Amino acid sequence: MDFSAYFDSIDLSQGDLNFEYQSNQFANTISFLDDDNSPTNFDIAIIGVGEERNAYNNTGCALAPNHIRKYLYRLTGFNEAAAIIDLGNFKTGATINDTYFALSTILEELIKKNTIPVIIGGSQDLTYANFLAYKNLEQTVNLVTIDSKFNLGESNEEINSNNFLTKIILHQPNFLFNYSNIGYQSYFIHKEEIDLMNNLYFDTYRLGHVQQNIEEVEPIVRNADILSFDISAIRQSEASGNNNPSPNGFYGEQACQMSRYAGLSDKLTSIGFYEVNPELDINGQTVHSVAEMIWYFIDGVNNRKKDYPIGTKKNYLKYRVNIQDGENEIVFYKSHKSERWWMDIPYPSHEKIKYERHLLVPCSYKDYQTACDNEMPNRWWQTFQKLS
Repeated sequence: MDFSAYFDSIDLSQGDLNFEYQSNQFANTISFLDDDNSPTNFDIAIIGVGEERNAYNNTGCALAPNHIRKYLYRLTGFNEAAAIIDLGNFKTGATINDTYFALSTILEELIKKNTIPVIIGGSQDLTYANFLAYKNLEQTVNLVTIDSKFNLGESNEEINSNNFLTKIILHQPNFLFNYSNIGYQSYFIHKEEIDLMNNLYFDTYRLGHVQQNIEEVEPIVRNADILSFDISAIRQSEASGNNNPSPNGFYGEQACQMSRYAGLSDKLTSIGFYEVNPELDINGQTVHSVAEMIWYFIDGVNNRKKDYPIGTKKNYLKYRVNIQDGENEIVFYKSHKSERWWMDIPYPSHEKIKYERHLLVPCSYKDYQTACDNEMPNRWWQTFQKLS
């Protein structure tokens, strides 16, 4: 594939990117797309997508990629880093569907070659194109969004950044196994939306619940193939560059922590940061924050333990917990490398092998404690219901 036909390359001598970078700063420690570079030879590919035609009340977010780069490039690089390439800014299509199709094709090629795309949007409906990249990979996927809303709408509505999840859920063939929302705010959510999430055995976590113990986000993110981060999930006082803000939301350091969790996950293969609007930003605060979030994601990738327990589990501590008077048993695995936990889900004999990669569910020590208290961990039950 000729990647250069799809991108406008980055020119460090132009505009805000024209800066005297030090040797250890990002701009001098990453590669850029040219005839000598194949993106699939890299671990991470940064992709700017200035697409906003289906943005919901956030015109101006198409300008975000280079504004974020201005701060990202000035951050200090890594001594022993993943190989990173910035492909430049994606050439948007004549129609929005052209953009979705071409972008999903690019992402599919990268993911097949084990290159992690980091998408800098643009509007969050680009998550739909990211999702479509997995259609031909013959696997069901888990999607996690960090968002104050669920982004649901009527099935007959045209897709936009406020209803794209409906298009993903209804897509045929259906290759979405699980969806998790982190940080929804109840006053933005209709009861019918909560009911739908429960009926589909999807996982939703209120902002207040998550903020009480931010470490519990780690196993949620560790179970994702795709992570989509809406910058409006961060409180307005810390991320003003968005036209749909809320006075409540995550703090900037929490956003960075969740981004690092995503990088640490051996399972996650693509991530996107969306809805940043530089026209509304104050002193570059929001674009600077997203640059740091991307830095933390890459730092997480650099520190991956490669301990996702597939194949032999002889290097893991195994715990068997009998609950409900011995009627049920839950098997836990704990990694020696990272001290992270997983739960084993019994595999229904009538299910197809395509669900095998979902049978080990990331969990926390708290889930193990719940089982020891003779209660069924919610993560175990939700997954079992989807498989049954």
